[in-house]
Amino acid sequence: MVNILNFSARYSEDFPSLNVAHYKGEDPRLIIFTTVPGVTGILMVLILFLMFTASSYSIRVSNYDIFWYTHNLFIVFYILLLLHVAGGALKYQSNVEAHRPGCFSPNKTLQVRRLKPEPLPESHLERSHEDFLKPQPHVEDNFGSVCKEEPHFKSHFPETWLWVSGPLCLYCAERLYRYFRNSRPVTIVSVTSLPCDVIEVRMVKKDFKARPGQYIVLQCPSISTFESHPFTLTVCPTEKRTTFGVHLRVLGDWTKQFKELLLSKSTPDSEILPIVQQRRYPTLYIDGPFGSPSEEVFNYEVSLCVAGGIGVTPFASVLHTLLDEWRHFKLRRLYLIWVCREIQSFYWFADLLCALHQKLWQENRPDYLNIKLYLSRTDGIQNLIGERYRALNSRLIIGRPRWKLLFEEISKCNRQKNVGVFCCGPKEISKTLHKLSNSTSSSGTTFEYNKESFS
Repeated sequence: MVNILNFSARYSEDFPSLNVAHYKGEDPRLIIFTTVPGVTGILMVLILFLMFTASSYSIRVSNYDIFWYTHNLFIVFYILLLLHVAGGALKYQSNVEAHRPGCFSPNKTLQVRRLKPEPLPESHLERSHEDFLKPQPHVEDNFGSVCKEEPHFKSHFPETWLWVSGPLCLYCAERLYRYFRNSRPVTIVSVTSLPCDVIEVRMVKKDFKARPGQYIVLQCPSISTFESHPFTLTVCPTEKRTTFGVHLRVLGDWTKQFKELLLSKSTPDSEILPIVQQRRYPTLYIDGPFGSPSEEVFNYEVSLCVAGGIGVTPFASVLHTLLDEWRHFKLRRLYLIWVCREIQSFYWFADLLCALHQKLWQENRPDYLNIKLYLSRTDGIQNLIGERYRALNSRLIIGRPRWKLLFEEISKCNRQKNVGVFCCGPKEISKTLHKLSNSTSSSGTTFEYNKESFS
C-alpha cells in the first residue's frame, strides 16, 4: 500500500514508463485493483491474515477444520507470489551506456532559475588561468555528458521461482514419500472404551516400527479425505508384539465422529441372539512415526515425567517398554507425576502401572519407579476401586503438587546427577517446571527441561 501511494504521489514526468501510475495523483485504489501486483498483493495479505487468525488456540479447539483448510491456502499464496513479481512493477534501465545517469539531454528545455550574483571567494581569485584549464577529477568532458538517446526501461525478469522452487521441490518430495508410505491402510485389532470419553485403538501394520515417545498421524477417509490428526503412541511394536496402539480423548468434532464409527451401537436383536458378530471398522491410514522429546527419557540415568490428564500418553509407551525389558537402558530411576481432575482418568493406565510396579518388586528394584498420582478435584476421599489397585491407592494424593518441594526431594536423592525433566500437560505446569529446572540446586543436581505439547 505504501508503494502504491508513493507511485501516485511521486509520479515522474521525466520517466513515465518507470511508473506504475498513469498520471500524478492517480487514485491508489484504482492502481491496486487494476494492476497485477496490486491484486495479488491484496490477496496475499488476506491469506496471511486468515492463516494467522486461524492459528489461535480457540479456533483450533472449537473447529479444527477452519485451521486445517486455511493453512492449506499456502499453495494459493505461492502461486500469487509468482504472479506478483511477474506484473513488471520493478524495472531497470536497459541503455545505460547510451544514457548515463546524470547526463545532459539537449532535446529538453532546461528551466534555470536566475540567481542573484554573489562575489567569488578569495580562493578562486588567487587561482591562475592554467589552474582552470587543468582537468578536474570526476568531471566528464562536454561530449561525454551529453545523452545519446532517451532512457529505456524494461521489467526485471522474475527470479522468485529460483528461490521458491528449491524448498517447494523438497516439500513435494517429502509429501510424495509420505503418500506412498501411508498408502496401505492399517488393520484395527481392537477398540476399547475407557472412562472420561477416552478410547483405545489397537492396530497392526506390516513393517511398521516405532520407538517409545513417538507419535503418528491418523487419517480416516470416512470422516474427511484431507483432515488428519496426530496422536502419541501408547503401545509400540516390539519383536514379540506386532500391534501398536493409541489413546485418544473425544474433544472435537473429528474425534467424536471417529468414536461413533468405531463404537457402533448394538441393536436389541444382536444382544438377544447368541451370535458372535464380526465388527467392521472404518478404513484407517497412518503416517509416521514422528519424533518427540519424550524419546530422550531413556538417555538419562534419572528422568522425571510429569503428565496432566491425557498428556500421560507419551509416557505410557515408555512404561510399556520398561514392562518388556528395563535392564539394557541407561535409565536407572524414573519419577512419574500424573495429575488428573477425575479419579476415573487413572483407570486408563492403572493396570499398566500395577503390572510394572509388581514386576520391579519381584526383581528387587522397587526404587526404579516412583509413582505419585494427584487428584486435583474431589468432593471427598476417593480411591481406585479394586484390590489390585492397592499399590496405586497408597500413592494417590488429594490436591495439587508442590513442585518446589518435589524438586528438592528429587535433588537430595540424586546428588551430582543430571535429571531429565519431561512434561506433557497444561501451560501453567510447563512454565513452573521450566522455571524450577533452570534454578540452581544446592546438592549439585542439574535438571534439563524437555516439553511435549499436545494442544
